[in-house]
Amino acid sequence: MIIGTRGSNLALAQTVLVSHLLKENGVETSQKIIKTSGDRFTDRPLHAVAGVGAFVRELDDVMLAGEVDIAVHSMKDMPTIRPEELPTVAVLERDTPFDILLTYDGTPLDELPEQAIIGTSSLRRAAQVRRYRPDLVVQELRGNIDTRLRKLREGQYDGILLAKAGLERMGWELEGEILSPDFFCPSPNQGTISVVTRAGTEAEKAVSKLDHPQSRILTEIERILITELGGGCTTPVGSYAEFTSNGQEIHVRAEVLSLDGKEVVRIDEFLPLVGCIEKAQELGHKFVDMGGKRLAEQALSQLSGDSCNC
Repeated sequence: MIIGTRGSNLALAQTVLVSHLLKENGVETSQKIIKTSGDRFTDRPLHAVAGVGAFVRELDDVMLAGEVDIAVHSMKDMPTIRPEELPTVAVLERDTPFDILLTYDGTPLDELPEQAIIGTSSLRRAAQVRRYRPDLVVQELRGNIDTRLRKLREGQYDGILLAKAGLERMGWELEGEILSPDFFCPSPNQGTISVVTRAGTEAEKAVSKLDHPQSRILTEIERILITELGGGCTTPVGSYAEFTSNGQEIHVRAEVLSLDGKEVVRIDEFLPLVGCIEKAQELGHKFVDMGGKRLAEQALSQLSGDSCNC
C-alpha cells in the first residue's frame, strides 16, 4: 500500500511511524511524497496560503485520484469538515499536546526582557503571547522545524514557539519551557496523528487496527467544541480535552481570541464520560452564544483584509 505524505522531516517521521505500525500487522507499505502549497509558499503567513487545510486538501485530491492508499496527517492541520469518502480511520495514541518555548539563551517566558522577539507561524500562539506578555514583539516564523531552530540559533528571534510533540517525533530532546494550557490552550488535536484512507478499501480495514479509542474521543470533543465557530486553523482558537484522574470525567478547555489578544471568550468545564459527545455539542453551542463565533468571524475579516493588501 502507498502512503502519501508531505516531504518535511516531521511529516516523514510520522509516516515512518505509521508504516512501522502497519508492518507489525503484516501490511507492507511504500511512500509517495506530495509537495503541497503550504510547503511551497513559505514566504507568506500560513493563513494566507490557500485557506483552511493548506497541508491537507492536496493530499485528499491525490487520494481521491487513486494515486495513494493512505495519508498521514498532523491532526491539528485537518479541517473540521471532511469529505465523507475520506474517513479518518485511525487516531493514534496522543503524544504531548502542549506548546514549548525555546529561547536563544534559555530564558523562560516570564523573564524575557521587554520587546524580546518571539517567532511563531500560529495565529493562536501569537494571540496568546500578546495576551500574556503584551510587551513582547511577535513575528511570523515559517519553515520546517530545522529552519526554525536555525533562525533561533542565528539570533533572528529571542524565542520561538513550537508543538512539543513535533520535537519528540524527531527524537530531539531540547531544553525549553512547556507552556501551561491554562494560558496557552493548545490547538484542537495538537500532538495527535491521524490516518486517512478511502472508504470501503482494504487500506481502511488495515488502518482501522491502529485506532486508539481514548484519543479519538478526546480529539472528537475538541473538534465539536469549536466546529460552529468557523475558520478552523486560520483563527486564534484553542481546544483541549483530557481525562481526569478517575477516568469518569473529561476536563475541557476552549478559547477564541482576538488577533491582538486583548479579547477572549473561554470555556473551562468538566463533562461526564457518559454522554460526553452530546454534552460537548451543548457546550459548543454555548461557546457560540458567549461570543466565540463573533470573535472568530472578526479575526477572519481582519485576515481577509490583510490578504487583500499583500
